[in-house]
Amino acid sequence: MNISFGANVADDGELRLCGDISGKRVIELGVSSPPNSVAMARLGAKAIAVDPDQRAIDGLRLAADRAEVRVECHQGDLADLGFATSASVDMVLAAHSLGGVDDLPRVLRQVHRVLKPGSAFVVAATHPVAVMFDQTRTANHVYAHGVQSFAELYMAFERANFHFDMVLELNDDRVHDPLCPSVLVLRARKLGV
Repeated sequence: MNISFGANVADDGELRLCGDISGKRVIELGVSSPPNSVAMARLGAKAIAVDPDQRAIDGLRLAADRAEVRVECHQGDLADLGFATSASVDMVLAAHSLGGVDDLPRVLRQVHRVLKPGSAFVVAATHPVAVMFDQTRTANHVYAHGVQSFAELYMAFERANFHFDMVLELNDDRVHDPLCPSVLVLRARKLGV
């Protein structure tokens, strides 16, 4: 089981954005399906997950039991990282969970606070181009409604004292259209202390 950036796109086994996380303290913001926190625990990490939905937490606990790994679970807002002391986390991962966040700058400030200097925040999100060209959307669908543009994400991360060291545009394995990537994967490093 590898860390997933979404269905039908390359995973971390191929992309290697997360690095060696064995023995490291990592947080999954928003429980993905399948849960990345379980995959991280299976890779030897001290995995922690935060999700506002109690059902997602319950499903994660069940998946962790089945995989016979331990995942520390917290039900709450993605910015509620008070359980972690400053500069105590080695990596944070958010796979398709930041799109619905009302206050992204608050989440970024909290992630910056808990990460160790130079540590990575890996984010996977629906690519804004995929939203633009999605034929299933209604005609009055506005570009980037519910999906941040790359410029918005870039500026939010820079203002929170992060710097991107990797930006990937992934294509759905089922659709071979290099002009329409489906997933945007970003790795940002914490700057400063």
